[in-house]
Amino acid sequence: MKTLLMWMGILLLTPSIWGQCMSSASIALSDVTNKQSVPSYSSDSTTDTDKDTSRPQISAHRGGRFIAGYPENALETFQFISEQVPVIIECDVNMSSDSVLFLMHDNTLERTTTGQGVVQRTEWTYIQDLYLKDDYGIVTRYSPPTLVAVMEWAFNKARLTLDVKRGVPIEKVVEMVRNHGAIGYASIITYNYEDALRVYLADPRIKLSVNIRNEEELQRYLNGPFQRENLMAFTGLTERTPQFYKSIKEAGIKVIIGTMGNLDNSAAAKGDQVYRKLRTTGADILATDRPIAVHKAFLN
Repeated sequence: MKTLLMWMGILLLTPSIWGQCMSSASIALSDVTNKQSVPSYSSDSTTDTDKDTSRPQISAHRGGRFIAGYPENALETFQFISEQVPVIIECDVNMSSDSVLFLMHDNTLERTTTGQGVVQRTEWTYIQDLYLKDDYGIVTRYSPPTLVAVMEWAFNKARLTLDVKRGVPIEKVVEMVRNHGAIGYASIITYNYEDALRVYLADPRIKLSVNIRNEEELQRYLNGPFQRENLMAFTGLTERTPQFYKSIKEAGIKVIIGTMGNLDNSAAAKGDQVYRKLRTTGADILATDRPIAVHKAFLN
């Protein structure tokens, strides 16, 4: 009799249990098929340079510079560089007069495109048909890409750091990153504490590159509301003391040293030991105009 009652109870509970299992399976399937909700490329993903602690990560300034036939801030350049070197793509977010976010470093169009005029006073319908010039002034067949196109290209392929130009609402960039499921692979560059706080308040999950060039700036961020694992300290374009880098790293923040300009020029003249010394001193990430050269410096 007890056995009969037990089996009757199991049969009565089975539809409920089965329903719960099917509901859980449906939720899991929804998560897998919704790319924006669960991007497969997360901020914890590792690149080749992440896995080898003897090498720094490499950030390609403006996505790649001084490569004949490949202009800065161009999708085609990002693709070319990423095929040569495991890199973070640093790029510049600007905005047309009709509020389209796209990549452009300068305030005006003349240097890098076949167009003319002030970027933020020009409509996207004009800008999208322009051709980009490389750093030697040669016109290419490539056109300025939208931020949306860049994030779609980078999904499950590359990490981005977005340098938001003056006059572009930083909250609009945060919204774009969030809406396109790019929080896991797109960080935002800020140059002052106030802008960093604006990004944090808009979405505390977003990784930030912040200026930390001295102990006072370091303490301000440590005393702020930020999650330290979401901060990367850009320490400037000159070398700091090993003790300063140590203080940043002990706080759980990665160190970015910018080599654009003097340090890249020094490495070109004196050799790879310039980059190796920066790594030994404390650089987790080298932001450079010479990503291929930096990569080769750590191959031996």
